[in-house]
Amino acid sequence: MNPRVAPPPPGPRTILHVDLDAFFAAIEQRDHPELRGKPVAVGLGGANDRGVVSAASYEARVFGIHSAMPIRTARRLCPDCIFVPVDGAKYQRVSREVMSILRRFTPLVQPISIDEAFLDVTGSRALFGDGEAIARRIKDTIQAELSLTASVGVAGTKLVAKIASDLRKPDGLVVVAPGDEAAFLAPLPISRLWGVGPSTEAVLRDFGIATIGDLQAADRAGLVRRLGKHGGTLVARAHGLDPDPVDDPDAAKSIGHEHTFDVDTSDPEVLERTLLAMSEGVSGRLRHAGLRARTITVKVRDSGFRTVTRQRALAEPADMTEPIWRVAVELARPEMRGKRIRLLGVTASGFGEREQLGLFEGIEDRRRLAVRAADAVRARFGRTAITRARLLRTGLPAPFERDLGTPVERRGEHAQDREPQSSQRRGEPREGDPEERDSQADTGPWEDAFDDEPGS
Repeated sequence: MNPRVAPPPPGPRTILHVDLDAFFAAIEQRDHPELRGKPVAVGLGGANDRGVVSAASYEARVFGIHSAMPIRTARRLCPDCIFVPVDGAKYQRVSREVMSILRRFTPLVQPISIDEAFLDVTGSRALFGDGEAIARRIKDTIQAELSLTASVGVAGTKLVAKIASDLRKPDGLVVVAPGDEAAFLAPLPISRLWGVGPSTEAVLRDFGIATIGDLQAADRAGLVRRLGKHGGTLVARAHGLDPDPVDDPDAAKSIGHEHTFDVDTSDPEVLERTLLAMSEGVSGRLRHAGLRARTITVKVRDSGFRTVTRQRALAEPADMTEPIWRVAVELARPEMRGKRIRLLGVTASGFGEREQLGLFEGIEDRRRLAVRAADAVRARFGRTAITRARLLRTGLPAPFERDLGTPVERRGEHAQDREPQSSQRRGEPREGDPEERDSQADTGPWEDAFDDEPGS
């Protein structure tokens, strides 16, 4: 049960960023005592070890192993590293348990990946104490109930809380008092700041800017001329300014699936079946959440790691597989033609109000009745209990849910694949990955925020 939280008092907000330490690997070490104290990497390669590391224990990181690293590279760095398969269902279950703990302290919880979340505890201070006290209680509860450690940053903004939580991992706690944001950020490298990826960092270095403190003292007008409005935004962030609130946990943004092929393929039948399987998964989750989507987005990544996203509005909001799949195929076909494809994704967004069917509504069409019956079978006997004939014996795995249950589904998890920094990158599920942005899209406060390895 969520605590009864008073309206936020006037004055500075208190924001926490809670980040589980080496989440996937820590769960495996917790559940398998023989792995404790040893270098462990979560992820097993497909054909020719084409996979990547989804997570690495801190013992493995000593050897330079990190998430998104090709498994073949990790094996070379540490021949004694123990590789274990990804158990997505288990990690999702534990993530739900973590998010449930967080909601004991405030209803304002914004999950941003499977293993991290922002909390606005401004209205909880009268009940639980100041931000540091709440952070310690959260850490102690996670340790006591789940035998896992978390690092927590406490600050007045999401930006500063996120940076703070990364500084003393694992099992860290960093508190930045109101008014100390600029001094706290000043000595840190510019790459720590949201919105500074490799290309932006190169531009800033042309201005002689290497630290956040340098950016605080920089010529704002000159940066705006060079970077546009983003330059002014970066200067504000360098001073710790971030008006972004902790999002309403019930405000769903999107529901999507992605699939990375073990072997890149140009087979149209394989590609369209994969889009069908993902559309089926997306539509099922929409119906389960009582939502219909107005916009469908597809993501196509080819063998050269070129990633394209395309989206289209539907004529009518939908929660059935066929309209979602038809639009996904139409959007993806031009981007797949003549290419070997590495990854496909289908995402639904643009939700209206939740729908609840009444007891005395008119007779539904036969197709929807059949779909509802199939949903009931899956709910009782599992997702693989009933499937389409076209998807039988295709070898397609159940898509790993990269957004891992958006807040509307109350799963408290969100993670998506993003563009790699090297051609070795492989799109398997990883901890702490933000949603990838279309390179042509207008960028927001999360632009290039996580260009480096997630600090889990």
